[in-house]
Amino acid sequence: MAGMHHMLRRVRSWYGVRSVAGQMFLLQVAVVLVIVATAVVALLLQSRSDAERDARNHTEAVAAAVASDPTVRQALAGPRPSAVLQQVTEEARRRSHVDFIVVMSPAGVRYTHPNPAQIGRHYIGSIAKARDGGTVTETTTGTLGSSVRTVVPVTTPEGKVVGLVSAGIAVRQVSMAAARQVPLVLGGTGLALTAATGGTALVGRRLRRQTRGLGPVQITRLYEHHDAVLHSVREGVLIVDPHGRLLLANDEARRLLGLAADVEGRPVTELRLDARAEDLLVSGRTATDEVIEVGGRLLAVSQRPMDGPAGPGGTVATLRDTTELVALTGRIEVVQERLRLLYDAGLRIGTTLDVTRTAEELAEFAVPRFADYVTVDLADTVLSGEEPDEVTAVRLRRVALHGGREGVPLRPAGEVVHFDPATPQAEGFGSGRMVLEPDMAAFSGWQGQAPDEARHLVAYGIHSMIVAPLRARGANLGVVSFWRSREPAPFTAEDLSLAEELVARAATSVDNARRFTRERAMAVTLQRSLLPHALPEQNAVDVAHRYVPAGLGGVGGDWFDVIPLPGARVAIVVGDVVGHGLHAAATMGQLRTAVHNFSTLDLPPDELLWHLDELVTRIDLDRDGDHGTRTLTGATCLYAIYDPVSRVCTMARAGHLEPVIVPPDGDAHLPGVPAGPPLGLGGMPYETSEVLLAEGSGIVLYTDGLIEDRREDIDEGIERLRRALAVAGRTPDQMCQAAMDAMVPGASRDDVALLVARTRALDDRHTASWTVPSDPSAVAGVRAAATELMAAWGLEEEAFTLELILSELVTNAIRYAAGPVGVRLIHDRSLICEVSDGSTVSPHLRRAAGTDEGGRGLFLVAQFADRWGTRYTADGKVIWTEQWLGATP
Repeated sequence: MAGMHHMLRRVRSWYGVRSVAGQMFLLQVAVVLVIVATAVVALLLQSRSDAERDARNHTEAVAAAVASDPTVRQALAGPRPSAVLQQVTEEARRRSHVDFIVVMSPAGVRYTHPNPAQIGRHYIGSIAKARDGGTVTETTTGTLGSSVRTVVPVTTPEGKVVGLVSAGIAVRQVSMAAARQVPLVLGGTGLALTAATGGTALVGRRLRRQTRGLGPVQITRLYEHHDAVLHSVREGVLIVDPHGRLLLANDEARRLLGLAADVEGRPVTELRLDARAEDLLVSGRTATDEVIEVGGRLLAVSQRPMDGPAGPGGTVATLRDTTELVALTGRIEVVQERLRLLYDAGLRIGTTLDVTRTAEELAEFAVPRFADYVTVDLADTVLSGEEPDEVTAVRLRRVALHGGREGVPLRPAGEVVHFDPATPQAEGFGSGRMVLEPDMAAFSGWQGQAPDEARHLVAYGIHSMIVAPLRARGANLGVVSFWRSREPAPFTAEDLSLAEELVARAATSVDNARRFTRERAMAVTLQRSLLPHALPEQNAVDVAHRYVPAGLGGVGGDWFDVIPLPGARVAIVVGDVVGHGLHAAATMGQLRTAVHNFSTLDLPPDELLWHLDELVTRIDLDRDGDHGTRTLTGATCLYAIYDPVSRVCTMARAGHLEPVIVPPDGDAHLPGVPAGPPLGLGGMPYETSEVLLAEGSGIVLYTDGLIEDRREDIDEGIERLRRALAVAGRTPDQMCQAAMDAMVPGASRDDVALLVARTRALDDRHTASWTVPSDPSAVAGVRAAATELMAAWGLEEEAFTLELILSELVTNAIRYAAGPVGVRLIHDRSLICEVSDGSTVSPHLRRAAGTDEGGRGLFLVAQFADRWGTRYTADGKVIWTEQWLGATP
């Protein structure tokens, strides 16, 4: 018996691996492969025998076609055959698919060749027969392998041989035609294999239908494995036939549904299942993870029909116990919701660097996602940007109140709120801990400060509260109160962690905004202290100005100034330091002070900017980085001097924007001031520009914050400013306002400095000038003319002092200076006396000794004049004095 059983197993194994269908299939494949091999060998033998014959016929036809071409005969009769025939033969070679076409003389000298370097050399091959009018065809072996070449003559109509044409082709190129038949053979092979496969499949299907493709051992093993898996999985399985009878229930299904051991074969309606479970199993409908409660369990049921083409019919259902999973999923959803809440809070709270707005964002965000009402109370020191001190919550200011409904009995925003030490707010603020009042209606002590207000809150519907202190960097900033009214569920201990995290994020943003407020206030204070508080009085120009600090970008280094100069002149200046903050403001103060100091030297604009450039370079050197890297300050400046006597405005600019000139007729334009490099670059001179202005003209100076816009080019901004100023008859203040309305309608991203100066003119009634000969006796005539002018101006009291000053200055100029001596008197806010000469030597004030005969003249001038000084011109120098007058002319 054992031997017979072993033999049966070997037979079944052989049949499983080498079935009849498989043997038929292998036999058919072998036959097809033999046929294919025979066909390929036949093709190769036929190709070898026909390739050389086809090559001879092809080359002979190509050579004959070229030789019969009239163009070839004409070119051979011409002086330069190669020039014509090279292109013709190459084109014919490409069309005919040969390897070469050579045209040669009867003597064998090449006229054409695929390689132009071979032209002019002798043809290698037999041409004797072709020279006599015949055709030469030969097979050779060379660089192209085995090749066939044919030589035919080119004859005239009279039969004379005037040239030879040779065409050649490799035999392997012709034999490739056989390779093109290989796909046909392979295609036939594929069809044969397909037919064999189809036949085998038909036979195999019939055999599998009869035996299921398995022997008894395999079938037994299959059922054993099926039973083991079915009863060991942690998922219930039910199989119901089309008539509603239970065919199979595994161990897990019996446990989940509470079924007895002998339920198989009974109708589902007799199993005493839950109504929903019974309806689902009897209906036979498709279901996916449909949750049904059975015996206190939540079962996820999936059901599919078994009514396929080969299926027995009925349905199969799987059951999973999801009771714990549902509970865990609920907790996960709560955690995810809270994480999402905190993530959104990070995006929506702290979008600005404003303390009040940040508190409002916290209140607006928490309603209604976490609370129904939110109040935020901060210390006044926090609102002003100061460091929070260690105070109690006795006095805080409410900066935010937000809720779902109006009329809530809570203190409004803006009021000062006093908290009794016993209140949750005072407790949370003082201790830094969270405070929870889950049931406010119990009045557990939180109402002690104001019982009436507490009753109103409860009557309004507010039933629970969380108090969270706002703390950052260990300091108390304020307190946040969360209130619930519409939400029926009170705050719980689990909500404390969420409220704490939410307030902690907001506290960081509030503290950042507080520190920004403090730093910006310091910078603004510094900047305001460095800018002019009031412009000096002078008669050269009427001035109006605007200054707007940057918004959240912080203060910058924009500045302007009006500086009276000797001779009734005035300097107007505007500048801009790159960057924002204290560094820019401090640098601006240094530059403004430097401009004031340089202006006392009465320097022309180009020289003043040169000195200012040197100063900025030294500032940069003083601020070198720790590693020797230069810290480039970066600054621009425009300096202009207006003389009301000559009505000439002299300007120079260092990297700054060009001013706008607005004549009395309103035709605003740019004066064309040459551009110079920004301050601090060094090494480049500055150029001045002089503009003659009509009285009443406007000089508009500004910084780039007025015209810069990310949406347009800077030239477009200047053009918009020009159009806004191009209106006649405006006062300087009206011009300033028109420019601000057109260019900065809202908050500015950068500092804006705008200065408008409308020119005045001093006519001949307020000025007088003389040229004094180089003769000491001429001094008396100048004194007399000056005394007469003082009487005409009504300044008799100043005449004597002026005579002394004129005598000393004119006498010194005649005695020590060279060139013509000039005198000019100007009646402005003060009486100005100017004496000019051609010398560049400046006088020095000194105290004369008792034995000195001279040296007291300039000392007397300094005693009698209120101010005096020297300025240099292109032709020499001017010594000037000022005598203050009691009233403005």
